[in-house]
Amino acid sequence: MKQALFYQKKSGNNVQCDLCPRNCTISPDKTGVCNVRKNIDGKLYSLVYEKPCSVSIDPIEKKPLYHFLPGSKALSIGTIGCNFFCKGCQNFDIARAKSEEHQFKTVSCQEVVQIARQKNCPIIAYTYNEPTVFYEYMLDTVKLAKEQGIKNIAVSNGYINEAPLRELCKVLDGVNIDLKSFSTAFYKEYTKGSIEPVKRTIKILKEEGIYFEITNLLIPGLNDDLVEFENMCKWIATLSKDTVLHISRFFPFYRAKDIAPTPEKTIDQAARIARKHLNYVYVGNMGREQHTLCPACAKIVVERGLLGVKVIMENGKCSCGKEIPGIWN
Repeated sequence: MKQALFYQKKSGNNVQCDLCPRNCTISPDKTGVCNVRKNIDGKLYSLVYEKPCSVSIDPIEKKPLYHFLPGSKALSIGTIGCNFFCKGCQNFDIARAKSEEHQFKTVSCQEVVQIARQKNCPIIAYTYNEPTVFYEYMLDTVKLAKEQGIKNIAVSNGYINEAPLRELCKVLDGVNIDLKSFSTAFYKEYTKGSIEPVKRTIKILKEEGIYFEITNLLIPGLNDDLVEFENMCKWIATLSKDTVLHISRFFPFYRAKDIAPTPEKTIDQAARIARKHLNYVYVGNMGREQHTLCPACAKIVVERGLLGVKVIMENGKCSCGKEIPGIWN
């Protein structure tokens, strides 16, 4: 265990966790809603520090990040715990797990960096569960990885308070934010959270100059209203028309097994709407090739196919001279 960052002591040996917008008040020997931050004798501790439940290698495109070192391998790590309660969570077995139910091998921050170097991974990804809940493990690993020239990205729901986010922004290289909907009601019902802190996170990432892409999972009957979807795209465009948006197809899972997969027609309609407002829109979970096209001349600048990923430009610029936003080197 490691003593947590971002908390304050309260009366009666209680503590308040200030890491995410839930701001849990935690009594002695109890955890917050994430199940992995525990009050022990009036101090808050992380129960998952250096205790990943998964360490594996993924293509960066799987995160998904399409404009971040395309074709690269990312050493991906995750623990248990989450601060959301999504009904269709694909990783519910770790997201809603409790630490006493699992025994994990310790993998130190230094070992994570060593593995990345040994496996020739230029990126470490903090993913699988919500990385905010293993903040200390992520932060310490990022700092060590940066010293070795390894880039670091987080795949997050964006539900984090401003102070810890800005601290993380000092060292993080990229983020994929899962913007689950543009509806306050959806967030309240589906995640038991709220949308405004997520929007604030995205704005802070933009302000801090952190490269980010956004994913939106369209779920039939819950967040697939195309007027609402277009409002989301318009809002994203106010940050930048060059913001990358991934539109993903939903498949039944966990407590949402009674919901049918998203019709491909809906995804295609959403993509057409998104492309009216944004320059880089990709569709996921549909088995299609997803090339990156130059918005100025429509040439393929990143080719993604069965044979892999090929970057067809130099120094982040199309042959026509148009600069393509992203992390290319």
